[in-house]
Amino acid sequence: MTRLDNTTPTGRPASVTEQGEPAMHLSAPLELPNGSWISNRLAKAAMEEGMASQPGQLPDQRIAALYRRWAHGGSGLIVTGNVMVDRRALTSPGTIVLDADTPLAPFRTWAAAGGADGGQIWMQINHPGRQVYSNMPGLAWAPSDIGISLGKHTAAFARPTAMTEDDIMATIARFAVTARRAEEAGFHGVQIHGAHGYLLSQFLSPLANRRVDRWGGSLENRARLLVEVTRAVRAEVSSGFGVGVKLNASDFQHGGFDLDEAATVIGFLEGLGVDLVELSGGSVESAATMGRTADQRALDKEAYFLSLSEHLARSTRLPLMLTGGIGRRGTAEEVLKRGFAMVGVARALALDPELPSRWLSGHDADVFAPYLPWRDQDLASAGALSYIRAHLHRTADGRSPRPKSSPRLVFLLDTMRQRGKVRAYGEWLASNPTPETDAVHSS
Repeated sequence: MTRLDNTTPTGRPASVTEQGEPAMHLSAPLELPNGSWISNRLAKAAMEEGMASQPGQLPDQRIAALYRRWAHGGSGLIVTGNVMVDRRALTSPGTIVLDADTPLAPFRTWAAAGGADGGQIWMQINHPGRQVYSNMPGLAWAPSDIGISLGKHTAAFARPTAMTEDDIMATIARFAVTARRAEEAGFHGVQIHGAHGYLLSQFLSPLANRRVDRWGGSLENRARLLVEVTRAVRAEVSSGFGVGVKLNASDFQHGGFDLDEAATVIGFLEGLGVDLVELSGGSVESAATMGRTADQRALDKEAYFLSLSEHLARSTRLPLMLTGGIGRRGTAEEVLKRGFAMVGVARALALDPELPSRWLSGHDADVFAPYLPWRDQDLASAGALSYIRAHLHRTADGRSPRPKSSPRLVFLLDTMRQRGKVRAYGEWLASNPTPETDAVHSS
């Protein structure tokens, strides 16, 4: 795919003034607060690839092939699947880790592939907190000793340990180290994952955070970890390096983090050197990213969080990006018209990696992941993720997506593969432990 303009990840597009395109046009470039430019308003949002290679939970040539395909597909910004800042805490056994001891060569290859066609590639950095399966080696931390509640599936998740002050400070340092090393590897930015029920999101939630110290209670205290991580990351990277935050517009749980608090937290992020805030919603307990909520609140049928959160885009100086179930060009354009600076597309790009180039060329290509009408909705959410992950693997192997694949068969095969990866991860972790004192040493 040939780009529609001659932009570069860090330079002002030469064609901005000649094009004179309105901000609501998908092909309009976006200048970030750090002075760098994104060549258009379409972003490939994060999807967990589950492709870490052993030994070391590293990216390999398959990841590079997948991201090279997306780079050629036309997205102005590519956000990776979540990369873990602590090797002892993974969202899944196939998750990639980047810490102080990780070799950078595979990450340089990954960054080069994702930026192969002139777009920006940002690494999403994350800590799962309590959102860890019970069969996983390592640790499960949380702000408080409160486990995930998921009915008959509750036992599938580990019971967490409440973090100490030292644990919290070490985790802040780990986020900063991972961000610095991402820049060294050639990524153009990082996105701090503060959504979807992972650790930073857990601290924000009054349901998961019952602390009575400076990290809990008031919203200012509950947001302190996200703020301090953001501040530490910004201080560790160069001024032109992108720093983004992914934030829930709502957890969609009664008594949880909600829209008014999200607006306040966005205000906290202003002045911290944040370049882009992505709005999403939900967690493993409330699968809003799959179109359903624990508090039974209705979502938009597409761009799930648009009506709920559009006023946030007009009440902050920070550029906001909206993601969640977007699969039509008209919907993407409507997101921009409602005041958002960028549109995040995820599952549709697993099924059609060239979708951005089609939309930028004016084609009304519609792509949606299939709905799984399974009786057990929690298994249906897991099955949908397996279905998407299987298509990412097909693309990485140079094969075309297969939309008519049996979701049940895909889920079964994925579950079996995950068991093998748990064993491999456990063996590697046992032979490569990370002492707490190693969190901040230099590479």
